[in-house]
Amino acid sequence: MMAAAVAGQFVFLRPRVGPLRTFRRFRYKKKWAATLPRIPCTRLALQNFDMNYGLQFGDRWPSIRISLLSEQKYCALINNFAQSEKVIEKLELLTARDFIYESCRRSLAPELAIAAGSSPEEPRRGCLDVQDEELRQQMTLAGDGAANAQAALLQSPLDYPSIKCYTFGKGDISRFSPARLDSLGLLSYYLMDAASILPVLALNVQPGDDVLDLCAAPGGKSLALLQMERCRHLTANDISASRTGRLHTILQSYVPRELRAPGSLRITCCDGRSWAEEEGSTYDKVLVDVPCTTDRHSLLEEDNNIFHKMRTKERQRLPMLQLELLIAGVLAAKPTGEVVYSTCSLSQLQNEYVVERAVSVAAEHGVNVHVEDLSFFRGLFQDTFCFFDGCRVGELVLPHLTANFGPAYFCKLRRVT
Repeated sequence: MMAAAVAGQFVFLRPRVGPLRTFRRFRYKKKWAATLPRIPCTRLALQNFDMNYGLQFGDRWPSIRISLLSEQKYCALINNFAQSEKVIEKLELLTARDFIYESCRRSLAPELAIAAGSSPEEPRRGCLDVQDEELRQQMTLAGDGAANAQAALLQSPLDYPSIKCYTFGKGDISRFSPARLDSLGLLSYYLMDAASILPVLALNVQPGDDVLDLCAAPGGKSLALLQMERCRHLTANDISASRTGRLHTILQSYVPRELRAPGSLRITCCDGRSWAEEEGSTYDKVLVDVPCTTDRHSLLEEDNNIFHKMRTKERQRLPMLQLELLIAGVLAAKPTGEVVYSTCSLSQLQNEYVVERAVSVAAEHGVNVHVEDLSFFRGLFQDTFCFFDGCRVGELVLPHLTANFGPAYFCKLRRVT
């Protein structure tokens, strides 16, 4: 009970029923509290992947999961513009091998064995190590008996580009040392995920092609395209000014000044979704390496993580952004031109579904697109990568502890009209 003085008399007041009132200075809103525990972005990413990829991959997900959380494996993309002979010798002494060259040689071993006069089951020893020019001379001297092997060599899906990419074998977790400058002031090799080379190989650039890399930064795939020494003109574009600056830095470190002239290389910074409005039906080959959830980065790095709570809407809009970029890439290609779509995500929503939707949307606007079969990549590079055999369209490289590359999805489309 409380008492109050009213006109000189004491009046007893009943106590107030209900919760005590909190003074304003002690109030707080939940969003203002800085002491509440914050869930790391990497943990949010892992929870999301466990829920979605667990359903998508089933029993294979635990193996993929532990691989994604383990140290990534890299390859050394040799810089053909630098003095790389001694570097290659050192890499081979470390038991690193050019996986593109050896995979292609292995795929042609039966034909080469027949040309050499031995049985396909027991190909001639050392035939995988024969240099291209020597092999051509030997098959020429062999006469008509080597005609089939020579035709296979000249018409192989990859056409044996000059690109060289060294990796350590399966189960070998050795690491490459950082590249050094040569006497020309160029770095001798570029370290990147070997699976990132596959979209470039799938593009199958031919001499004299005009090529567009629609989402080029940070520059690894653009550099790989230049290493093939086949582009008549390469346009490398990215929407981010800071990432475009990094692209400039990469190319300056690996490509001579004369090859960075405007006539052969152009770097632009604009929204790739509107590219077809300016240069539609222009390019022979288009690479569309779209922004994605970058699964491995999302699990290992807090910095610039797309699973940050402030980037939720951006992450939810990714499939639509990817679709718009792919359609822009298709429209930028010439009729009969080729487009390769790629991500570094395992998500079907960002991979197969985007490709299938892009094909249907293009057809609604009178543009016919055909999805190419890339299944030969599985057989060709089975000794280097672990492929997923459940994709409806395109190919997917799965991370695996013995070959911890990827994830990398790529699909090739040909514009018919």
